[in-house]
Amino acid sequence: MSALDQSKLSGLDKFLWAVIGLLLTIAGTFIPANLALPIILPQAGQIPLRLEAVYTYPLQVTYQIGAVLLVGCMGGAEAATLSQIAYLTLGLSSFPIFAYGGGLGYLQEPTFGYLLGFIPAAWLCGSLAFRQSARLETLTLSSFAGLVVIHAIGLVYLSGLVLFKIVPQPWWSAVTQYSLHPLPGQLIMVCIVGVVARFLRLILFY
Repeated sequence: MSALDQSKLSGLDKFLWAVIGLLLTIAGTFIPANLALPIILPQAGQIPLRLEAVYTYPLQVTYQIGAVLLVGCMGGAEAATLSQIAYLTLGLSSFPIFAYGGGLGYLQEPTFGYLLGFIPAAWLCGSLAFRQSARLETLTLSSFAGLVVIHAIGLVYLSGLVLFKIVPQPWWSAVTQYSLHPLPGQLIMVCIVGVVARFLRLILFY
């Protein structure tokens, strides 16, 4: 596939992915992400192995960022960007679709900068995901690039809030809480998005 493949998506396709991306982002905001790890043991020290149990490991994040990046990998830059513009517009219009509600007062929330970063992150992820063939590494790196943008904009916004005392918290403490603490779970989410997007693009033939 080439960089022109994104143009093969029709206007209807892009609109549908934008709607799907909006709905996934809203739903993902409120669903904690967990990783299921199977525990496989040999039977009395012999082969074959048997499934002993499934351990659920909480990632300490929600599926929100995963939804943002997935729609970029699946719908391209235009659909992904539109979905996140719609998400922020609805949230700032007092629809309670952010983690702690909605409305213009959310501009003073320490996490709003990360939400603001969803728009350029969705665009970048969507652009990179269609620049080369839909390989697992391409989709994963596209998602990682989107995550970097989210954190970059989030950190700049958060630093401004701390500087003007809107967030009554030391800068390093705020960075640790809102950026470093969720980062490991988000990196795992990036890998999951790459795998899911690869599978979906295989079965959808693009």
